[in-house]
Amino acid sequence: MNVGGSGRGQNSAVRDWLHPEWANLRVSTSGQLMAGIGTEDPQPMPRMVMTGPTSRTINFVAPPGRTWGIGILPLGWARLVDAAANLYADRSVDVERDPALAHLKPLGRLEDKAPLEEERDRIFAMLKPLLATPHKREDDIVRAQQALIDPACATVAQLAQSLSMTTRTLERFSCEAFGFSPQLLLRRQRFLRSLAQFMLDPSMHWIETLDPQYYDQSQFTRDFKRFMGMAPREYARLPHPVLGAAAHARKEVVGEAVQVLHKPEGAPSTN
Repeated sequence: MNVGGSGRGQNSAVRDWLHPEWANLRVSTSGQLMAGIGTEDPQPMPRMVMTGPTSRTINFVAPPGRTWGIGILPLGWARLVDAAANLYADRSVDVERDPALAHLKPLGRLEDKAPLEEERDRIFAMLKPLLATPHKREDDIVRAQQALIDPACATVAQLAQSLSMTTRTLERFSCEAFGFSPQLLLRRQRFLRSLAQFMLDPSMHWIETLDPQYYDQSQFTRDFKRFMGMAPREYARLPHPVLGAAAHARKEVVGEAVQVLHKPEGAPSTN
């Protein structure tokens, strides 16, 4: 993300509200991000910050500068981080101070003035060996994520059946690999399927965006307040300079407007 400045300092910053998502590593080469999860006020973030999977919005302010955002799907987390996802759920940590993330410190050598394409290629080159070793539960992780993005999977029982797991085993596996209970993950999926429609076309009425799993609009409103910390109408009135553009870019590149709807590696394409 590049934020241009006009020489007026904070007045040039952009503010937006991230949707709940999988983990994300952000590296700022200039400018200092400020962010707060859920009801937290935005606070200065470390230069290299890892945010685990989230079930709440992140209110962020980005001043003029350059920040790289690296989205990490559950399979990527399993390969990249030797720690359970729930230990980082709804948390942001300083990469340079967390022993479990010490192997990511070389990403701090990114340069602010280097060409974007050159730095992008450097990121890929640095991450490639770190992601090379398969995780022992990769098949389960991919199958679970495939089930989560399937709108027909609406209950914990259905999810457990699709994975040939007991609900107790699924609960433990879900927290370790995905950060949250299966019930919360399914609830987050239906909410974001609905919100994705609005992000692509803000002229839509909320009732038109509702996922079929919702019984009525009041149920959706409860989910909206749980995940975004505000009512749908309040969110619609806010500017979304980053997330609005990102939704269209994601849709064009990977076929989905929000990160949690991305297909895992190895999932069949429906396009």
